Amino acid sequence: MFNKILIANRGEIACRVMETARTMGVKTVAVYSDADSTSKHVAMADEAVHIGGSAPAESYLKGDLIIEVALKTGAQAIHPGYGFLSENPDFVEKVEAAGLVFIGPSAKAIRAMGLKDAAKVLMHEAGVPIVPGYHGTNQDPEHLAGAADATGYPVLIKAVAGGGGKGMRLVEDPADFMDALASAQGEATTAFGNADVLIEKFVQHPRHIEVQVFGDGTHAVHLFERDCSLQRRHQKVIEEAPAPGMTEDVRAAMGNAAVRAAEAIGYKGAGTVEFIVDGSDGLRTDGFWFMEMNTRLQVEHPVTEAITGVDLVEWQLRVAAGESLPSQQDDLTIQGHSFEVRLYAEDVPKGFLPATGTLSHLQFPDGARSDSGVRAGDTISPFYDPMIAKVITHGPTRAVALSRMRTALDTCQVGGTVTNLAFLGALCDHAGFSVGEVDTGLIARDIDTLVTDPTPTQAQVAWAAMVALDLDGDAQGQTTGFTLWAPLERSVSLMRDEVQYDAKVLMQGSNKALVSLDGAEVQAEKIGGGWHLDGDRAAPVSKTPSAVTLYTQYGLEFAIIDPLAREAAGAEAGNVISAPMPGLVKAVFATAGQEVKEGDRLAILEAMKMEHSLLAARDGVVAEVFASAGDQVQDGAALIQLVEEDQEDAA
Repeated sequence: MFNKILIANRGEIACRVMETARTMGVKTVAVYSDADSTSKHVAMADEAVHIGGSAPAESYLKGDLIIEVALKTGAQAIHPGYGFLSENPDFVEKVEAAGLVFIGPSAKAIRAMGLKDAAKVLMHEAGVPIVPGYHGTNQDPEHLAGAADATGYPVLIKAVAGGGGKGMRLVEDPADFMDALASAQGEATTAFGNADVLIEKFVQHPRHIEVQVFGDGTHAVHLFERDCSLQRRHQKVIEEAPAPGMTEDVRAAMGNAAVRAAEAIGYKGAGTVEFIVDGSDGLRTDGFWFMEMNTRLQVEHPVTEAITGVDLVEWQLRVAAGESLPSQQDDLTIQGHSFEVRLYAEDVPKGFLPATGTLSHLQFPDGARSDSGVRAGDTISPFYDPMIAKVITHGPTRAVALSRMRTALDTCQVGGTVTNLAFLGALCDHAGFSVGEVDTGLIARDIDTLVTDPTPTQAQVAWAAMVALDLDGDAQGQTTGFTLWAPLERSVSLMRDEVQYDAKVLMQGSNKALVSLDGAEVQAEKIGGGWHLDGDRAAPVSKTPSAVTLYTQYGLEFAIIDPLAREAAGAEAGNVISAPMPGLVKAVFATAGQEVKEGDRLAILEAMKMEHSLLAARDGVVAEVFASAGDQVQDGAALIQLVEEDQEDAA
């Protein structure tokens, strides 16, 4: 076994690998960027080495420097985690050339699965079922159109080097094929530098079921399946194991196909074989087809660990160190059911806009596994994926595991940033999902009912007002709530989702208060050591100088309005286009003196690995432009100022 390994990653997965390494007595070396200098994975590691700037290209993608760090620190192997360099065959070859061990598959195996078209030819030769379509090299548009006709509409055009839905187009009418092809090729060229596409039959009621495999370079086993059908824009949201509705004959067929795929390329380590499955009439042995293979550990690996009792990272280290497979196929069994949700810092009602912020409060739920790379006080950076944690539950049945997930989401507490907790909770309550009716289109079909912005009750607003005024503690009300002659009435204004709440709190003793809200009254009383408002127990809460967060309805944050700043803020409303988060200004389309209309695109900001268009909030004239393409800006930075057209004329 290794004495020391370097983890060429950050965040949640780096921490996850360190936890297992520690239990195995293996020391760890972390690498970190400027943005991660005080991060959790740096604190957890036995050693940590700075490798560059905040952008991945300046740090976590610098393979040669990472190898140099591994050699200098005496690490014997490099664990890549997922993302970054984990599926880069050139990096694997450099690691091995330096005399180090890459904890993962060979460069040859990664290359074999790197291009979807070549991989499907290889899988077909190995006897793994593939979706009907065209996976050849002839990229002439007329030839591809003929292949689509032969396959039968509807068809999918997919970039051969694609991922994350980029370079993918659904075509239902032959008349639309050429335009869709040009669009897919253009996007593929921009994203991957490769315009080649393949054509596949579109499965009408698709499910995404993947099989966890593990090989030692010669032989492989499977650790059963995961259902990853709950997706939004081809990105997984909730995963579970085993798959709902799975039968023993279909499980055996899919598992055997996945093992054949792994053994066909001499696979070593943890990998996932992904299948597209026709869910229109139940699961069938002839109703699944190879989609792709991920030659690394998957984000959703914890659900497999939960149902099998296997630590996949431990297996990775043992096999990379030269051991044979820790278990044979007959030794592996399924115990119960497991769910995983991906908790993100993102503003769901505003179109799942990635968010940043300092985590003023963070408390993960009891009774659930929470894999996280952040702690209270850490900042969600614009340079990386905005994941806060993966929350995993397990139970003897699917119903119990899902019920435990509902409880976990309800009791998870995150302060300092918006999250997708309410969205995840709505998915867990979805009638179809609750009974196992899942497919990849579920979220898109029901997005309007799944995306809701919770409205606080009067009692919740009253409680937030009391906390904002520091009247929620044991002695506060008694010492500051009274004058010599009469009870003291205090006022505060709160803001949530552009709605202002003006509250007045009248303390009626150390254990009672009356809160007035726009004419309505809420009675607060301390019972049994805790505050109750209109008879309901007050929610857990946290407070910063500028905000109060109630941990109910998946988190209700209220901004505390500074009355001195209110008038100035109102005067500037709509005049300034500001950065909604820290990021890189990719382009500026506005110039001073330019007349613009409401909705015109004025700039593009790149943050959280996504591009965000900044639009004019109203008609007007550009008075001044404060930023240029290439600028790195902070959250709230003024980028462009507008004035009314008559103001411009007057000037």
